[in-house]
Amino acid sequence: VQLQASGGGLVQAGDSLRLSCAASGSTFSNYVIGWFRQAPGKEREFVASITLDYDSPYYGGVGKGRFTIARDKASKTVTVHLHMNTLKPEDTAIYYCAAGQLRYRVNTDEEYDYWGQGTLVTVSS
Repeated sequence: VQLQASGGGLVQAGDSLRLSCAASGSTFSNYVIGWFRQAPGKEREFVASITLDYDSPYYGGVGKGRFTIARDKASKTVTVHLHMNTLKPEDTAIYYCAAGQLRYRVNTDEEYDYWGQGTLVTVSS
Protein backbone atom coordinates (compact mmCIF):
# COMPACT_ATOMS: atom_id res chain seq x y z
CA VAL A 1 0.00 0.00 0.00
CA GLN A 2 1.26 3.42 -0.95
CA LEU A 3 -0.12 6.72 0.26
CA GLN A 4 0.64 10.08 -1.30
CA ALA A 5 -0.39 13.18 0.63
CA SER A 6 -0.50 16.51 -1.16
CA GLY A 7 -2.05 19.95 -1.05
CA GLY A 8 -0.15 21.60 1.76
CA GLY A 9 1.23 25.10 1.53
CA LEU A 10 1.51 28.53 3.07
CA VAL A 11 -1.78 30.30 3.67
CA GLN A 12 -3.08 33.14 5.79
CA ALA A 13 -5.33 32.83 8.80
CA GLY A 14 -8.93 32.49 7.70
CA ASP A 15 -8.05 30.84 4.40
CA SER A 16 -9.09 27.39 3.24
CA LEU A 17 -7.00 24.50 1.98
CA ARG A 18 -7.73 21.06 0.62
CA LEU A 19 -5.38 18.20 1.32
CA SER A 20 -5.51 15.02 -0.73
CA CYS A 21 -4.46 11.48 0.03
CA ALA A 22 -4.09 9.16 -2.94
CA ALA A 23 -3.98 5.50 -1.99
CA SER A 24 -2.87 2.58 -4.16
CA GLY A 25 -1.77 -1.01 -3.90
CA SER A 26 -4.84 -2.65 -2.42
CA THR A 27 -8.55 -3.20 -2.95
CA PHE A 28 -8.99 -1.37 0.36
CA SER A 29 -11.89 -3.54 1.41
CA ASN A 30 -12.80 -2.76 5.03
CA TYR A 31 -10.13 -0.07 5.23
CA VAL A 32 -10.15 3.26 6.95
CA ILE A 33 -8.09 6.28 5.93
CA GLY A 34 -7.20 8.84 8.54
CA TRP A 35 -5.53 12.21 8.75
CA PHE A 36 -3.18 13.09 11.58
CA ARG A 37 -1.05 16.14 12.16
CA GLN A 38 2.11 16.93 14.04
CA ALA A 39 3.08 20.46 14.96
CA PRO A 40 6.68 21.38 15.82
CA GLY A 41 7.57 20.15 19.27
CA LYS A 42 4.23 18.43 19.77
CA GLU A 43 2.97 14.89 19.55
CA ARG A 44 1.07 13.64 16.55
CA GLU A 45 -2.69 14.05 16.92
CA PHE A 46 -5.71 12.64 15.19
CA VAL A 47 -7.68 14.91 12.87
CA ALA A 48 -10.28 12.85 11.03
CA SER A 49 -10.94 9.49 9.39
CA ILE A 50 -13.30 7.92 6.92
CA THR A 51 -14.21 4.30 6.28
CA LEU A 52 -13.86 3.38 2.64
CA ASP A 53 -16.69 0.85 2.49
CA TYR A 54 -19.35 3.13 3.97
CA ASP A 55 -17.81 6.61 3.72
CA SER A 56 -18.41 7.10 7.43
CA PRO A 57 -16.49 10.08 8.80
CA TYR A 58 -15.18 10.55 12.30
CA TYR A 59 -13.59 13.69 13.66
CA GLY A 60 -11.24 14.44 16.45
CA GLY A 61 -11.38 17.59 18.49
CA VAL A 62 -8.95 19.52 16.34
CA GLY A 63 -10.63 21.28 13.48
CA LYS A 64 -14.08 20.16 14.52
CA GLY A 65 -16.62 22.21 12.64
CA ARG A 66 -13.93 23.59 10.33
CA PHE A 67 -12.52 20.44 8.73
CA THR A 68 -14.39 17.96 6.54
CA ILE A 69 -13.13 14.61 5.34
CA ALA A 70 -14.58 13.11 2.19
CA ARG A 71 -13.82 10.50 -0.40
CA ASP A 72 -13.47 11.69 -3.98
CA LYS A 73 -16.17 9.71 -5.77
CA ALA A 74 -15.12 11.07 -9.15
CA SER A 75 -11.59 9.71 -8.85
CA LYS A 76 -10.75 6.38 -10.46
CA THR A 77 -8.34 5.74 -7.63
CA VAL A 78 -8.91 5.84 -3.89
CA THR A 79 -8.56 9.50 -2.98
CA VAL A 80 -9.59 11.11 0.27
CA HIS A 81 -9.67 14.85 0.80
CA LEU A 82 -9.42 16.87 3.95
CA HIS A 83 -11.12 20.21 3.45
CA MET A 84 -9.88 22.74 5.97
CA ASN A 85 -11.71 26.03 6.41
CA THR A 86 -11.05 29.08 8.57
CA LEU A 87 -7.48 28.03 9.16
CA LYS A 88 -5.70 29.30 12.24
CA PRO A 89 -1.98 29.66 12.99
CA GLU A 90 -2.30 26.77 15.45
CA ASP A 91 -3.26 24.53 12.53
CA THR A 92 0.33 24.79 11.32
CA ALA A 93 1.68 21.25 11.18
CA ILE A 94 2.74 18.41 8.97
CA TYR A 95 -0.38 16.54 7.97
CA TYR A 96 -0.13 12.80 7.41
CA CYS A 97 -2.60 10.42 5.88
CA ALA A 98 -2.67 6.82 6.99
CA ALA A 99 -4.52 3.64 6.05
CA GLY A 100 -5.37 0.43 7.82
CA GLN A 101 -7.90 -2.33 8.28
CA LEU A 102 -10.88 -1.03 10.20
CA ARG A 103 -10.55 -2.09 13.82
CA TYR A 104 -12.65 0.70 15.30
CA ARG A 105 -9.83 2.54 16.98
CA VAL A 106 -9.71 5.09 14.20
CA ASN A 107 -8.40 7.93 16.35
CA THR A 108 -5.27 6.03 17.40
CA ASP A 109 -2.00 5.38 15.63
CA GLU A 110 -2.43 1.66 16.21
CA GLU A 111 -5.34 1.52 13.78
CA TYR A 112 -3.12 2.31 10.83
CA ASP A 113 -0.62 0.08 9.09
CA TYR A 114 0.51 2.44 6.35
CA TRP A 115 1.54 6.07 6.47
CA GLY A 116 2.16 8.66 3.79
CA GLN A 117 5.08 11.06 3.81
CA GLY A 118 3.18 14.08 5.08
CA THR A 119 2.42 17.48 3.65
CA LEU A 120 3.28 20.73 5.41
CA VAL A 121 0.59 23.28 6.17
CA THR A 122 1.73 26.67 7.39
CA VAL A 123 -0.83 29.24 8.48
CA SER A 124 0.42 32.76 8.97
CA SER A 125 -1.33 35.28 11.20
